[in-house]
Amino acid sequence: MTAVMDGRLWLAAALVLAAAELLLPGWLFMGLAGAVGILAVLLLSGIWTAGLPLTLLVTAALAGVIWVALRCVAGPRRMRVRHQDR
Repeated sequence: MTAVMDGRLWLAAALVLAAAELLLPGWLFMGLAGAVGILAVLLLSGIWTAGLPLTLLVTAALAGVIWVALRCVAGPRRMRVRHQDR
């Protein structure tokens, strides 16, 4: 296992992304943190053994799914301006 595919490194990256979400809210970092965290657990448990390119692709796809799920759960933004035409 290469150093890039070490689960502890991915877990640390997930924590850094979660901290970035606290500083710059917008659900993007939370989706990435969730995806990287899931992959970290899979790497640490030995379930995920694919190479780096496939791991990055799955992380990106999983981050997109998590981001959409979070947006569905949280609903639309409350501060959005509404335009009414009569």
